[in-house]
Amino acid sequence: MKALALFKKDWESELRTRYAINALAMFILVTISVIMFSIGDEPVSEYLTGGLFWVVIFFSAMSGLSRVFVTEEERGTTLTLQLIASPSTVFFGKLIFNLVLVYLMVAAITFLYSILFEKFVIQNLLLFTVALLLGSTGIAISSTLIAAIISKANTKGTLYPVLSFPILLPLILTLVKLTQFSMDGETFEFAWVYLAILVSYNVIMFTGGVMLFDFIWKD
Repeated sequence: MKALALFKKDWESELRTRYAINALAMFILVTISVIMFSIGDEPVSEYLTGGLFWVVIFFSAMSGLSRVFVTEEERGTTLTLQLIASPSTVFFGKLIFNLVLVYLMVAAITFLYSILFEKFVIQNLLLFTVALLLGSTGIAISSTLIAAIISKANTKGTLYPVLSFPILLPLILTLVKLTQFSMDGETFEFAWVYLAILVSYNVIMFTGGVMLFDFIWKD
């Protein structure tokens, strides 16, 4: 319940300022527009559109998800939060906030992508949906933990993508492969190894976040 209260506080604050939402919306529109203008009338393979799809998601996440702990530092509310809430409460509250942002972001990107790119055709929609949900959850978990690490750094904007890239790279590569399978109409039996990688990644990152957040938050 305390985690939900913290999420509600952050969400209401975000609705007032719209910093993360506006940053995500503008980055999505700019990135997709640049890709479309760069491609022009050139023929593009289906696999390339699938790879670009996750590139847009990755860099969009970098533009908006880092603020989840940075805002607490900027407002000077970090110490108050440390006094009134346990580390686990803070972690779960911030994680829920990032999950909502990521799901909204991915839904918007998927909708725009499916309209603007004719080659982006998914044959196995269920496999793609499962990969999308698992991948979005992994991005949210990793981003929350990284945001907590860099929140006290002086170069937050630069440090966030630098730390995120090596951590999220295995996840993105797995998701690109699953997107290719979805485009080809492959079955779950064919893609189960990559789905297992996604599940294992999420479990490892979540477990690591729960175990390490206490030390990150207090230091």
